[in-house]
Amino acid sequence: MKITIYQHRKLSMIHFPVKEKKKSQASIVCSHISRSTVSYMDEPSQRDDASRLTVQMENTYQLGPTKHFPVVIVNQILKDVLTNYLQEEQYEPELCRQMAKTISEVIKTQVKDLMIPRYKLIVVVHIGQLKSQSILIGSRCLWDPKSDTFSSYVFRNSSLSALASVYAVYFE
Repeated sequence: MKITIYQHRKLSMIHFPVKEKKKSQASIVCSHISRSTVSYMDEPSQRDDASRLTVQMENTYQLGPTKHFPVVIVNQILKDVLTNYLQEEQYEPELCRQMAKTISEVIKTQVKDLMIPRYKLIVVVHIGQLKSQSILIGSRCLWDPKSDTFSSYVFRNSSLSALASVYAVYFE
């Protein structure tokens, strides 16, 4: 059996020759072409939205958080994670791109382990090279200043600079 694979950018076509049942005395060979598209994810924690189950919750009529977001503890988490991952690292663009993704996942996991109810978390990590240049990073958020907050930490070594930010938005 010969299998032929045709590859185009993100589309792969596979040609499987399949023998069908004999009709009269001659055998008929029919070919099936299978088309599949492949999408690549960088992180295993990213899931398909269709696979998530939706759960309908009853209203609690709770308008504010019972426990506020612990900014000081999150600052310590940011400091520990950035220091542990980047202390001895030299700036390499591809490595730093992957490290930014990994660090943001680690930070998000550790902050979620604090089990602060009803807060949605956004974690952003920037890693850049230290070579006589500057960087301005700005963020704008639409939120309630009474319940929503953020935490950030800047790390520097001889080769790179990193900024990690955690935005905590209260979800009613």
